[in-house]
Amino acid sequence: MKTLIPPSRIAFVSRIVCSVGAAVVLTSSLACAARAETVKIALPGPMTGPVTQYGDMVRAGAMTAVEHVNAAGGTQFELVPMDEACEPKQAVAVANKIVSQGIKFVVGHVCSGATIAASDIYENEGIVMISPSATSPQLTEAKPRKFIFRTIGRDDQQAPTAANYIAQRLQPKKVAVLHDKQSYGQGLANSVKATLDAAKVPVVLFEGINAGDSDYSAVITKIKSLGVDVVYFGGYHPEMGLLLRQAREQGVKAVFVGAEGAGNKNLNAIAGPAAEGMLLTQPADFTGDPANAAIVKAFADKKRDPVGGFQMPAYAAVEVIAQAIAGAKSSDPAKVAAYMHSHPFKTPIGTIEFTPRGDLKTFKFNVYVWHNDGTSTLAK
Repeated sequence: MKTLIPPSRIAFVSRIVCSVGAAVVLTSSLACAARAETVKIALPGPMTGPVTQYGDMVRAGAMTAVEHVNAAGGTQFELVPMDEACEPKQAVAVANKIVSQGIKFVVGHVCSGATIAASDIYENEGIVMISPSATSPQLTEAKPRKFIFRTIGRDDQQAPTAANYIAQRLQPKKVAVLHDKQSYGQGLANSVKATLDAAKVPVVLFEGINAGDSDYSAVITKIKSLGVDVVYFGGYHPEMGLLLRQAREQGVKAVFVGAEGAGNKNLNAIAGPAAEGMLLTQPADFTGDPANAAIVKAFADKKRDPVGGFQMPAYAAVEVIAQAIAGAKSSDPAKVAAYMHSHPFKTPIGTIEFTPRGDLKTFKFNVYVWHNDGTSTLAK
């Protein structure tokens, strides 16, 4: 009679053989290394469309982190990039594809609208998702989540930085607050307006524009007629670029302020010289931290740019997954998520902890001045 060995027993024996073999001969050690668990991490984001640069930032950070973690040995990670063009409908299709492929970890999505659209699928399927760039509070506020996290601050952490700078440094007489009617932009605009209202700064225009339009002359005419001296825009660089260019063409001299979604080198191709002097909030520059010198070098060695809003948060997202799997001694997403909710993590963006909703307890944004060469400097 043939005796069947339970799979759990096989795994146990395999671990013993590996331990002994690794201590005796090199060939056994190599064989054991080959048996190290490989965990797939889906990387959904824009590989096509108008905001591909943000997807590039996230991929650069995640790829560099995976290379670093894999080189250390132990659990190995494999990235699976997927394109959803930052479109909510495409994001849902990609999320279902991730489920069908049995992938249990996600670094992404990139845009807030796409992330929110996909998040219910991950939560229902027990897939750990960490977005390094989706800032809308709606992602975690709409309902309690166990599997949804982010390694970037929320709009209601970022927007007050912009609003307080406007109130205290610019001290405007009249402010216009615009947004692109999308989750990310409108969330920022609402929070900026609330902070300005509390500071008794007059917001004389609060209005949404249609993303993708080519002519914003109507709203610019309102800005000009109202005598606005500061314009805050919640949205991405294509619309900000057009607003800047068309405003200057109409003689509007107001200071324009945006968020990290406007901090894209392609803005300059749209706005031209009008881009110079735009203010924007972005995550603090973590590349300047001496503790990250080796990481910055790793980016450079692969000819990747570490400077930007999402590279280091994406690197941190991968690090959190790796550390949580090691800490939980399991790649079971439920155990990994529970570990993430109850432990701090040392990452390139600092030592981070998550709230019960999966948000970061703290995150630092700064105000920067944008320049015509596509760079930015810290605002004074």
